[in-house]
Amino acid sequence: MCDELTDADNARAFGKVSRRDFAGMTGAAALTAFLPTPANAKTLKHRDITIKTPDGVAQAYFVAPDRGRHPAVLVWPDIMGLRPAFRQMADRLAQSGYAVLTVNQFYRSAPLPILAEGESFGQPPVRAKLMEWRKLLTPDAVMRDASAFAAFLDKQPEVNVKRGMGTTGYCMGGPMVMQTAAQLPGRIRAGASFHGGGLATDQPDSPHLLVPKMKANFLFAVAENDDQRNPNEKELVRKAFADAKLPAEIEVYPALHGWCPPDGPAYNEVQAERAWGRLLVLFGKALA
Repeated sequence: MCDELTDADNARAFGKVSRRDFAGMTGAAALTAFLPTPANAKTLKHRDITIKTPDGVAQAYFVAPDRGRHPAVLVWPDIMGLRPAFRQMADRLAQSGYAVLTVNQFYRSAPLPILAEGESFGQPPVRAKLMEWRKLLTPDAVMRDASAFAAFLDKQPEVNVKRGMGTTGYCMGGPMVMQTAAQLPGRIRAGASFHGGGLATDQPDSPHLLVPKMKANFLFAVAENDDQRNPNEKELVRKAFADAKLPAEIEVYPALHGWCPPDGPAYNEVQAERAWGRLLVLFGKALA
């Protein structure tokens, strides 16, 4: 697990890629690998939508099987935001039988697309902009958003409200998953963090201190280089869940920070597929 990303962390956090190489990469769409289609994939319907929140109007992408009602899943993207790679990941999850909402959590600062073609985190002006936007995503703001997004999901005809809701997050989305589970304990039954950053800190608003408020089963897929920098973080998270008597699968993967989204330089297909498989197992049990 990583701390908040800083300029000095960029090369490590996004894989063994130099800043020059990273800055020279084009937009996310050009980098996106094609994800496998699940067996017995369901046909889908999808739409771009807007959701009113206490702080404004958020754009999001909603996708679900074209027939029936299904467990809902709220997805918090990484710092590069809602983009083609996360739409592809949402589609794939929906093909497995879920109604998936992937949000633009930066809506207070920028509409979609939040980045122009050719912009990347490796470019200092872009990085500075994203980090400034990130400051607005306080725990209270995320929890307000989570309530609004969950309320939207529960009004959709594709959602089975009798079944639990799940939530996933990547990098900075990891803490948002925990904040969502604490904000909505009566609704969130499963949470998954992939190379999440800042899950256990020494601050009074640390996400791991929220665990006693949760009623969800969790998966924490930790990047090897994040764990090397902060090996005690996973232990604090592990203890918090053990003390609360909540199931939590916590594993360090032999992969670099950012290995799951298929449009990043650290994408590791083998380990991303393994983490995806564990997510489906979690949801299959907890959202039944």
